[in-house]
Amino acid sequence: MKRYLQTHILADFPSKIVLLTGPRQCGKTTLAKQLRPTADYLNYDSAEDRLILRKKSWDRKKDLIIFDELHKMHQWKRWLKGIYDTEGISPPLLVTGSAKLDTYRKVGDSLAGRYFQYRLHPLDLKEAIAQSIFPNETAEVIFDRLWKCSGFPEPFLNGNPIFYRRWRKSHLDIILRQDLIDLHAVRDIKAIETLVLLLKQRIGSTVSYSSLARDLESDPNTIKRWLILLENLYIIFRVTPYSEKIARSLLKEPKFYFYDFTQAEDLGARLENITACAILKELHYLEDTQGVETSLNFLRTKDGKELDFLINIDNKITHLIEVKSSDDTPAKGFNHFAPYFESAQYLQLVKTLTREKTYPNGLEIRSLIPWLTKIQLIPSKID
Repeated sequence: MKRYLQTHILADFPSKIVLLTGPRQCGKTTLAKQLRPTADYLNYDSAEDRLILRKKSWDRKKDLIIFDELHKMHQWKRWLKGIYDTEGISPPLLVTGSAKLDTYRKVGDSLAGRYFQYRLHPLDLKEAIAQSIFPNETAEVIFDRLWKCSGFPEPFLNGNPIFYRRWRKSHLDIILRQDLIDLHAVRDIKAIETLVLLLKQRIGSTVSYSSLARDLESDPNTIKRWLILLENLYIIFRVTPYSEKIARSLLKEPKFYFYDFTQAEDLGARLENITACAILKELHYLEDTQGVETSLNFLRTKDGKELDFLINIDNKITHLIEVKSSDDTPAKGFNHFAPYFESAQYLQLVKTLTREKTYPNGLEIRSLIPWLTKIQLIPSKID
């Protein structure tokens, strides 16, 4: 199965170190090994491979060197910079990791100008159909597979909801009890597990740090720190309110969504989460392959007017989006917010829709599944 980033990564090998991050088990290692089947693969979690890394004794005759989980090495940036500066990138170097590693963006002088970064997401409807993973299945059937088994390749390809539930339990347990301890030496794992459970109940709702702190008998600053850790490990992602020029807008309280959107038990919350994942994947793709600046936000005022998503690309508001299960009545938020964003596309995406509609003010009522199969927020080529 060819992944959506493959061609771009191969094109960068002659000139840059490539850093590939993403959620655990989203397919990074499989993709890395498919790029060059004869690559030399070294995983820092392996004691034998750590010795090879320490001695720098990998096979330089290979056409690709893969360093997996290298961020767990002390001063890995300085170590990698030394290799680049003394040996260049012949053979090409690919560094993969299952943590978000914001440190990549803070590498400063250590790797400045020496790397390109990619963020690999789990499978979504657009990628599954584009790659013809199940060529004889309809978009609706594939969506149902995603809905029940997530977009992580192993449970998605298996297609059995029972297998998925068993996989999900061990997947989260490994992240919290292995990666979290390895990277951050966190001791209060039980409290963070409880935090994850509380976040599942709040998908699609704004999150109060003070409220979470009371529930966990902790303080807001600790909660904020734990949430950042969960973001860095690709368990959740944050969507913040857009407030510029919006009267009485919320300013601080964010929403959090899960990369594994099946964590949401509520129908509406899961629809919103699966849509958020698809949009974020598209935005990260645009950032990583074309260098545009993007952000994903939501709109909400203090008196309850709201829309689920606002998309900002290169400082231009391109889309206002509301997600519904079956309600094709235009959301009231469009009337309130549309005057602020006259050049944006207004979309209400409905899972179960009898008939698509458009309105004189530009609002489009569209079926969610077809939209997800071909989501394209801007043209594929940016000038």
